[in-house]
Amino acid sequence: MLTPMVAGGVVFPGLFLLSKNTLQRLPQLRWEEADAVIVSARLVSSVQAVMASTAGYIVSTSCKHVIDDQHWLSSAYTQFAVPYFIYDIYAMFLCHWHKHQVKGHGGDEGGPRAPGSTWAVARGYLHKEFLMVLHHAVMVLVCFPLSVVWRQGKGDFFLGCLLMAEVSTPFVCLGKILIQYKQQHTLLHKVNGALMLISFLCCRVLLFPYLYWAYGRHAGLPLLAVPLAIPAHINLGAALLLAPQLYWFFLICRGACRLFWPRGSRPPSPCQTQD
Repeated sequence: MLTPMVAGGVVFPGLFLLSKNTLQRLPQLRWEEADAVIVSARLVSSVQAVMASTAGYIVSTSCKHVIDDQHWLSSAYTQFAVPYFIYDIYAMFLCHWHKHQVKGHGGDEGGPRAPGSTWAVARGYLHKEFLMVLHHAVMVLVCFPLSVVWRQGKGDFFLGCLLMAEVSTPFVCLGKILIQYKQQHTLLHKVNGALMLISFLCCRVLLFPYLYWAYGRHAGLPLLAVPLAIPAHINLGAALLLAPQLYWFFLICRGACRLFWPRGSRPPSPCQTQD
């Protein structure tokens, strides 16, 4: 178990530092630290999403029996991804901190910040990103132990499908980068926003009805009978995982409406609503 976790603890922070230093030091680029940090964080998130989605696809398509079939990637990638969620909490804080500095809330003319300002930025970060921080903490403290201990090797198919929820993440990250460079009104941004909306709907919202349908097909039950046929704690867990997805999807839809049907003011991007 320790080998995949150590590997993840090296790969994700290492990729972040490599990207950040490259963007800052290459003579052709010479980016400011704030831009390099934000773009590097998005890059690492996208790489993790591609890896998770690929692993999920391999696992889910390899498991013909949705309960008993196993694939080594299900446990290996789960362990490998745990350090990512820990790293990403810090990476999101760094992005928030640099945005805070760019807006002029730091020390004057690059001087030292006022006492307590770091704590003020941290409180602002937790207030703004509370749901994402909570999501990451639950992934590490609840979902990981349950997937390793409680499952006892059962349900790799469902775990693989859940990993594929990351399909929408690269579109979110690209949207944030386009916003960073004030490309909100380009065709690329609109196409990316549409793809993000579709992928989020299919891979994060409709994923849960699909999982119930897949179990119903296995057990010979109609979809609406599945919630009554499985333990209550599984329904509760699914509801808790689905709830933030519905909230984020609502925000994405609201932002998409403002993007494609502006009402006299500059429309915000749908990618500003979810990480």
